[in-house]
Amino acid sequence: MPVPSPYADRLSRIPIERREVDVRGGRTAYWVYGPETAAMTIIAVHGFRGEHHGLEPVLAYLPEVRVIGPDLPGFGESAPLPGRTHDLDEYAQWLREFAAAVAPGAIILGHSFGSIVVSAAVAGGLETPRLILINPIGAPALEGPKGVLTKLAVLYYALGARLPAVIGTALLRNRLIVRGMSIVMAKTKDPDLRRFIHDQHDTYFSDFADRDALRDAFVASVSHDVRAFAADIDVPVLLVAAQQDDITPIEAERHLATLFADAELVEIADVGHLIHYETPAEAAGAIRRFLRVPVARDR
Repeated sequence: MPVPSPYADRLSRIPIERREVDVRGGRTAYWVYGPETAAMTIIAVHGFRGEHHGLEPVLAYLPEVRVIGPDLPGFGESAPLPGRTHDLDEYAQWLREFAAAVAPGAIILGHSFGSIVVSAAVAGGLETPRLILINPIGAPALEGPKGVLTKLAVLYYALGARLPAVIGTALLRNRLIVRGMSIVMAKTKDPDLRRFIHDQHDTYFSDFADRDALRDAFVASVSHDVRAFAADIDVPVLLVAAQQDDITPIEAERHLATLFADAELVEIADVGHLIHYETPAEAAGAIRRFLRVPVARDR
C-alpha cells in the first residue's frame, strides 16, 4: 500500500497534464505542472534512477510557475533512444532538442545527475535565462565522503551488466539493495517522512527500461561533474546544496559556486542528498527568491 505523501494536499491544487514528444528517435514522456498562463516556465530534470515524480515535492511549493518534468530517456515512461549510447553527450543533446520542442527559452533546473545533464546542455548551447542546480554534483563521486560506497556501486552495476539478462536485471532491481541506498541517503528523523522516502525509492528507483540504459547512465553519472561546464555557463546560476550531502561535500559545493561567472549558493542544514524529499519548501523558497516569483494571495 503506497505511503501517503506529506505534500499531496499542496500538489492536488496544481493542474498536471501528461504529454509525449518524439526526441532523437525515442518517445519522451513529460508532465506539465501549473497554469499554462504562468509568467515563467521551468524544465526540471530528475536524477539518476529517478523519474519525474521525485521533484514533485518541490513543485508543490511553486504553484505559480509552469514546470515541465520529463522522464529521462530509458527511465520512467520515456523510451530509450534507439541505437544510441546513453552517455552524457547524448543526454545533453536530448535535452537541447526536448527544450526546443516543448519550451524554448525556459529556465532549466536539474537535480543530482540532472545537474550534470543540464549543465552540459547549457554549456553546449542550450539557451536559458537562468539555471538552477539542486544537490549539484560538484566533485567526482568516487572522491566524496562515501567514495567507498560509490566504488562498490561501480562493481554492482558492472556485475548487473555482465550477468545473464534475467539475473542481472533482478540484481539491479533488488529491493533490499534499493532500501539500503535509501536508508543511507535519508537524514530526516521523522518516521513518517522516512517511510515516504523509502516508498518513493521502492516504487520508482527500479523503473528503468533495461540494464543497458541503466549502465550507460550510471557510467555518465560517476564519470562527470558540474565543474567541467561551469566556466562555459554565463547565465545566473542558483545552487541549492545540502550541508550533509554524502555525494558532494558542502566544501566542494562552495568551491563549485566560485567557478561560475554569476552564481548564488544557498545551503540547507540538516539534510543530505534528498533535498527534494526532505526540505522541498526550503528549496522552493530559494528558487522563488532567485526567480523573484510573487506569492499568490490564495496560497
